[in-house]
Amino acid sequence: MHPYLAEFIGTAILIAFGNGVVANVLLNKSKGQNGGWIVITFGWAMAVFAAVFAVSKYSGAHLNPAVSICLAMTGKFSWSDVPFYVLAQVAGAFTGSVLVWLSYRNHFEITEDTGAKLAIFSTGPAIRHPLNNLISETIATTIFLFLVLLIISPTNSLGALDALPVALVVLAIGLSLGGTTGYAINPARDLGPRIAHAVLPIGVKGSSDWRYAWVPITGPVIGAALASLLYMAIGLK
Repeated sequence: MHPYLAEFIGTAILIAFGNGVVANVLLNKSKGQNGGWIVITFGWAMAVFAAVFAVSKYSGAHLNPAVSICLAMTGKFSWSDVPFYVLAQVAGAFTGSVLVWLSYRNHFEITEDTGAKLAIFSTGPAIRHPLNNLISETIATTIFLFLVLLIISPTNSLGALDALPVALVVLAIGLSLGGTTGYAINPARDLGPRIAHAVLPIGVKGSSDWRYAWVPITGPVIGAALASLLYMAIGLK
């Protein structure tokens, strides 16, 4: 499988499962309605595990522009491939969201809460304060990517089974640091689905909140830079 196709498929799987669990918890008359934050964070962790395990041997399973940027900054990935990985990731995230909408279409139609509908596609802050929201996303992504760099290091790597510790890191971040912004930690995870929310015929859906969209894009990119700088500053390779 071509690496770009693998990134597209892997990110689509990630979002189908990840945003799918949010739909299951938030939409009216879903069997998982009101399942709560623990269900969402665990579902997202399993989404990461499934997606990373599925395509890691083909593309390295970045599934996240911040991962691609971080690996390129540390010399573990070619900068020339970054734009194409990012495009594949955003397209995959869009596609995964469309699959969630198709699966839960009847439930979208009977759900009146426009905020809940948007939350199925994209992240949003618990308390809207752009600077603090940016800091939260930056901290969460920096920790996430620094740990990813340690996990995939030659002395620690388990190959495709790296999917499990990466998934557990995502679970830990969701449970510990995710309550402020919904822990995007991935620009494609937010941008692709937000575009889907804007264009899909969801019915009464409200705004796609583009004024906030820069936060879950910029924070993870800053976090990627900080994680790579920290990793190199302490002499790791």
